[in-house]
Amino acid sequence: MGKTVVTAPQLPAGLELLSDHQVVGGDHFMDRAELSEQIRDADALLSSLSDPLDAQLLQEAKNLKVIGQCAAGFNNIDVAAAKKAGITVTTTPGVLHEATADLAFTLLLQVTRRTSEAERLVRAGKSWRYDHTFMLGMGLQGDTLGIVGLGQIGEAMARRGAAFGMNILYSAHSDKDTSRIGGNVRRVDNDELIASSDVVSLHCPLTEETRHLIDADALKAMKQSAYLVNTARGACVDEQALVRALKEGQIAGAGLDVYEDEPKISPELLEMENVVLLPHIGSATRQTRDKMSALTARNILAVLSGEKAETPL
Repeated sequence: MGKTVVTAPQLPAGLELLSDHQVVGGDHFMDRAELSEQIRDADALLSSLSDPLDAQLLQEAKNLKVIGQCAAGFNNIDVAAAKKAGITVTTTPGVLHEATADLAFTLLLQVTRRTSEAERLVRAGKSWRYDHTFMLGMGLQGDTLGIVGLGQIGEAMARRGAAFGMNILYSAHSDKDTSRIGGNVRRVDNDELIASSDVVSLHCPLTEETRHLIDADALKAMKQSAYLVNTARGACVDEQALVRALKEGQIAGAGLDVYEDEPKISPELLEMENVVLLPHIGSATRQTRDKMSALTARNILAVLSGEKAETPL
């Protein structure tokens, strides 16, 4: 049986499918040294976003046939080096978009209605009373939600916004089928989206084109009353520029699930009441993670059996 190296804790749904194989790991996070040692004679690698799978590491994996990435993104993998070495790379699209959109819309509601700020006040035992001027947030009906990247997650987010009565702007390389979204939906370029939206929500992959897509200029172009939501990749936002924009009141607030150098977060963000911070849990429901784990395992088994993976790059 082939050897599969599992770099991080995994749910049973995937590990059980691999039970006839030699599985190493799956109950802890492997550091670089352990991964480098284990990958040398591995046939398959079940990886996560936190694993930097660069060309140097892949060169050590002489027997490696498949990298099963248990995520939709793959910016941690040197895909060109993998392909050059004849290694198939697979991901998990199509199973996490609803959960991630739920989380993105949760951030949107938290930051616009100030619920996290209000809960902190209550838990701190601070004095409060019902007051027509207290903890005023932003309503959504009639406001504009800007979706950067209308893939599966972006579309799911747009559907949620439309259900709340929001107008939807989206930016993408081409026109998309928006019939499932409902409501008022329009494609625009990034500049118009950023300038016109009351909430800008990022759902694009991290590429050289999208790295620091939200930079100092973009933040200055946003409405002063607007909010930024990021559940895509941390480096899509220039984090220090965001800190400055929030400190200077250029935008109203932000809801973040991803960070430029995670798990490190700017200490200044931690001090801001108008920022909601989550620890990269976009797809973290048991049902979704089970589906991701099982799909990754099926991809690995298919490649090791000489068949085509379900979701190869």
